[in-house]
Amino acid sequence: MIPWYVFSLAALCSVATAAESPPAAPDQLETIVIKSQKLNVETLIDRKVYSVAADAQSTFGTLSDILNVIPSVDVDPDGIVSLRGDSKVLILIDGKPSSQFAGASAGDNLQSIPAQDIERIEVLTTPPAQFKADGVAGVINIITRKGRRTGTSGSLQASGGSGGRYVLGAAGSYNSGPWSAALTAGYRADYRDRRVQSRVIAPDPISGALIESTNSISERVRREVPTVKLSTEYAFNDRQSLSGSISWGDRGGLRTYTQLTGSGSLDGDLASFARRLSSGHDPETDYDERLVFAQKLARPGETLDFSLHRSTSNQHEHYDYIKDSFVPPTATVYNNLSFHEQHGATELGADYALPLSETRAVKFGYALEQDDFRFSNIGGNIDPVSGAAVIDPTLTNDFKFRQLINAVYASYQSKRGPWTLLGGLRAEQVHTDAQQLTNDISTNNRYFEIYPSLHVDRSLSDEATLSFGASRRVNRPDPSNLNPYVDHEYTPNVFAGNPSLKPQFSQSYEAGYGYEGRGRSYDLTGYYRLNKDTVTDVTEYLADGLSLTTKTNLPRDKSAGVEFSASGRFFQKLTYSLSGNVFYSQIDARALGIPGLQSTTGLNAKVKLDYRPTDDNSAQITVTRTDKRLTPQGFVGAINLVNLGYKYLLSTDLTAIATVTDLFNGQRFHRFSISPAFTQDYERTVVGRIIYIGLVYSFGSTNKDKPGFEYEQPP
Repeated sequence: MIPWYVFSLAALCSVATAAESPPAAPDQLETIVIKSQKLNVETLIDRKVYSVAADAQSTFGTLSDILNVIPSVDVDPDGIVSLRGDSKVLILIDGKPSSQFAGASAGDNLQSIPAQDIERIEVLTTPPAQFKADGVAGVINIITRKGRRTGTSGSLQASGGSGGRYVLGAAGSYNSGPWSAALTAGYRADYRDRRVQSRVIAPDPISGALIESTNSISERVRREVPTVKLSTEYAFNDRQSLSGSISWGDRGGLRTYTQLTGSGSLDGDLASFARRLSSGHDPETDYDERLVFAQKLARPGETLDFSLHRSTSNQHEHYDYIKDSFVPPTATVYNNLSFHEQHGATELGADYALPLSETRAVKFGYALEQDDFRFSNIGGNIDPVSGAAVIDPTLTNDFKFRQLINAVYASYQSKRGPWTLLGGLRAEQVHTDAQQLTNDISTNNRYFEIYPSLHVDRSLSDEATLSFGASRRVNRPDPSNLNPYVDHEYTPNVFAGNPSLKPQFSQSYEAGYGYEGRGRSYDLTGYYRLNKDTVTDVTEYLADGLSLTTKTNLPRDKSAGVEFSASGRFFQKLTYSLSGNVFYSQIDARALGIPGLQSTTGLNAKVKLDYRPTDDNSAQITVTRTDKRLTPQGFVGAINLVNLGYKYLLSTDLTAIATVTDLFNGQRFHRFSISPAFTQDYERTVVGRIIYIGLVYSFGSTNKDKPGFEYEQPP
């Protein structure tokens, strides 16, 4: 069979030689539909751009809160992001990867990044060639705020929340002549209450009788999150400019939990019962530095940009444990465990853009990326009399990983009459080196792949558009998932990586129809994705109530669905936004010992209402449902969230805001697994109801004329 991208290249060549339509500015080629201001959504040929300024959570919430209200995007209680139900998503900050979203702490970081620093969010389900090929589900690009208004402006904010939470923030910018600068700073005191319940039924390895093993954890996490970001730009002349930014963030605090474990017969006879107390800290420090030199060349619109980006994350965790066994009674055991994770990503890039005419343009680029990961931990048993620590070899590990990616890309864009086309190819040469230093295990991998993409839009009228998109993507295993070390932090449900994991490759197709006019809009998109070597979780029962969850590759699976959205007004003061995803997924897990094909259908949906009774008042409610999804051994249950927000303009400079996140405490991750060897019912819950009440003060040349939840916007 001839690959689809051969036909894509043929289409590119045919369009390149076709007659051109009437003139249009080159920078307008990508824009197809501009949504109404109330919706704050812009549809481009290769992405959708959501302005988050109008959302209630944009003032005191986190990045996790903001993503949860974006159509097609869902975030589970652990901060894991999924797009169209698939968690293999590439998250970028201003177009670049961040070390904050790699490793075991990625979800915690997502729930700590302040939403006030975010200007808009780009969602790309079939990303074009200039983006890194990672993320089979697509790309979510987080665009941060930058100073753009002339003169001096800024804002201050302060709020108090439930559970001892509070948020402080300040933003300021200066823009005059060739130089501009912006500074933001924030401080967040957060609190999380998490619960884990696990029930495993499996045969006793000796008698064969069924044994029920239970595990419950009540965890309390307090975190302090200070952040600072400085960005600046200087124009040497009308053709050359230099811009840069540096950001720093810190996250840490007290983390404690109480764990109860037990086992016995199904008749209720207790064979064991124990309690473990844990207390520790998990500080993390993140840095991000960027530098861009932009050069305008001879032809109008011809540009050459050079960029350098470095992102680092350093996390250190230490926990002390006290374990008491009541059945059978034994002496108290004291031990500890320390983790140290280091992530670093360095990227050097060059991008060249050349308009061939008023309706055609090409782009070329090169990127060199090096990713470094180091994980080490050490565990010890404490003598209760002398206090001396004895190293436990089973809890000691040292692992490092390096990945080098050389990439080149080329894209071509053309507009002819009602047709707009964007096509491209990206080629990546990858070299990975994973080393388990403790056990002297080394795994190397080299591969070269080409990733084509194609986008075609057909304008039916001023209000209606047809669109088509296709792309090939890859999901490279997270370095932490390549480490075979068994993580005993949350026994008896322990975790381990798999050094034999292969990259997952995916082919995606989508076709859609969009309408915007007469104060309302509608979108309908059908999609299909075929995956090879999908990375998934598999749980194995070891014995004595101990289960091991690790990673493996599925030979093949596929998914399909229909996305829909509608927005408009019920009446003058009430606007609505409805979006959803009706999906189908099928898993072939026969290679893992699971009989037959498994499939499921479901509906993910979001509803958002904005009510503005007067010019000084605005209220908002958002309801989100994430339906259950299939796993190789069972399913993960549904999640339901309700968020509220209210804003009142006290004066032209001062605004009062109140928000409630997860009104009904719906953040529950419920996984049910069944196999010939065992069944497991596992639930992880976050007590997610968070209330904030605060004030935002704006000064200088800020724009206070926008509706809804936009008054507090710093530049």
